[in-house]
Amino acid sequence: MSEIILSHLPWFWLAVMVICIFIESFTMALTTVWFGIGALIMVFISLSPLSFKLQLLLFAVISCVLLFFTRPFAVKKFKSGKEKTNVDAVIGMDAVVIKPISKFAKGEVKINGIIWTAQSDDGTDIPEGAECLVTAVEGATAKVIAVRNV
Repeated sequence: MSEIILSHLPWFWLAVMVICIFIESFTMALTTVWFGIGALIMVFISLSPLSFKLQLLLFAVISCVLLFFTRPFAVKKFKSGKEKTNVDAVIGMDAVVIKPISKFAKGEVKINGIIWTAQSDDGTDIPEGAECLVTAVEGATAKVIAVRNV
């Protein structure tokens, strides 16, 4: 009876691999893919006469080692080519006030040659000509803080 069970273990590990890759395709979190690779390795290891409990332990060890030691490199590789675009690119940029900003009235700033409606992020008045830092964007309004007043 145990020979029948052991002969089906490669199919079990193949099914585990397919399920892990399927889950990874929806999440794209780079976590279950390592368990899928661990299951692929287990397809070949399951051809040996190891017990199922030992195979489960080996699967967990292999998958966790892959997860903890290779995931950081994979995340860095996949995230490295992404650049901030649109509004995200404006946050953290320098701006110059071209129309004064007060606590109760919006003003205007120039960011990379483009004029934006601006509001003080900390509620302080910012005079014309002051250098600012964009901290956030809400709608079409840049939230800024004064870095250096004129």
